[in-house]
Amino acid sequence: MTKIDTQEKLRAIYGQPMEIAVAKCLPALDPHCKHFIELAPFAVISSADSNGDADVSPRGDGPGFVKVIDDNTIVMPDRPGNNRIDTLANIVDNPKVGMLFFVPGVNETLRVNGKAEISTDPELLGLFADTPKAPITAIKVVVEEAFLHCAKSLMRSKLWDPASQIDRKTLPTLGKMIKEQTSTDIPVGTQEEADKYFAQSIAERG
Repeated sequence: MTKIDTQEKLRAIYGQPMEIAVAKCLPALDPHCKHFIELAPFAVISSADSNGDADVSPRGDGPGFVKVIDDNTIVMPDRPGNNRIDTLANIVDNPKVGMLFFVPGVNETLRVNGKAEISTDPELLGLFADTPKAPITAIKVVVEEAFLHCAKSLMRSKLWDPASQIDRKTLPTLGKMIKEQTSTDIPVGTQEEADKYFAQSIAERG
């Protein structure tokens, strides 16, 4: 197998991007991008530390849980969790982030790239005062690029098709999987207790 290790080799295989694929990339949020974010109850955020070690984190709440401040600013709440804070730790070292927004039933997605900072500004945290669980911090992102992504990947995956959903019993419970994956002792004994522990933990942090 030949390793593709230069931009020239890569372009020799794929050629140049279509003109519309380049033109659709915006330097700020337009009304369509804002509307998409306002409808999205789920997003993923990618980040990397100073060494380039990458991470991606799912985030979700009600539609519009990420607030649009203006054409170049959005704010995402960071609610209580397990305190790994991988994304936040990465942002401290390297502010560059990428985000992908999903709207249930819509096969297109919205991609947003920019620079993030972590804030405890009461004004920013106050944007989420109407939610049951207050955020600890807010992730403020200065948007540098925004563009809609075509539907092909979600259509191929049939992500929104109820017929494609698996029986949850196909996978073990979270408690069972983590119990078997970790060498440290979960502070519970039986499998039933492990499942109850994780269910309670999720409910309390929700």
